[in-house]
Amino acid sequence: MTDQHHDADTHGRLRDGVDTARDKASHAYESARHRASDAAHATAETIEANPLGLVVGGLALGALVAAVIPRSQREKDLLAPVGRKVSAAALAAVAAAKEAGRGEIEQLGLTPNGARDQAKSLFQGVVKAAANAGAAAARAGKEQVKTAS
Repeated sequence: MTDQHHDADTHGRLRDGVDTARDKASHAYESARHRASDAAHATAETIEANPLGLVVGGLALGALVAAVIPRSQREKDLLAPVGRKVSAAALAAVAAAKEAGRGEIEQLGLTPNGARDQAKSLFQGVVKAAANAGAAAARAGKEQVKTAS
């Protein structure tokens, strides 16, 4: 009976150990699930509060990964045409913006010739105004002399 009692004792301890391990595993699972849920909610709140920060952070992380991991020859071969297309598109966009800006400036008459013509016209207007003012002052002075005599 001692052997049976010993076997029953061992079996009971084994069962208790399995139950304890199951309880601990279940508790750890629930705890991890709650932490993951909390982290997901915190991340969603952060994204809603600062979406630009997420974009900047993602770009920074991408740049860091790109700087740390060397590119293979295969990547260089595959990405070179894309880089050329992006570069060509950027140059075309800059040229289009420059041309559109130049057109707007020309419509406003702010070309070198237009500015010179405007300055000349302004100067002629000032000279004409000064001449008219001088003539008016002379007439007024003559009138004053006539009425005083």
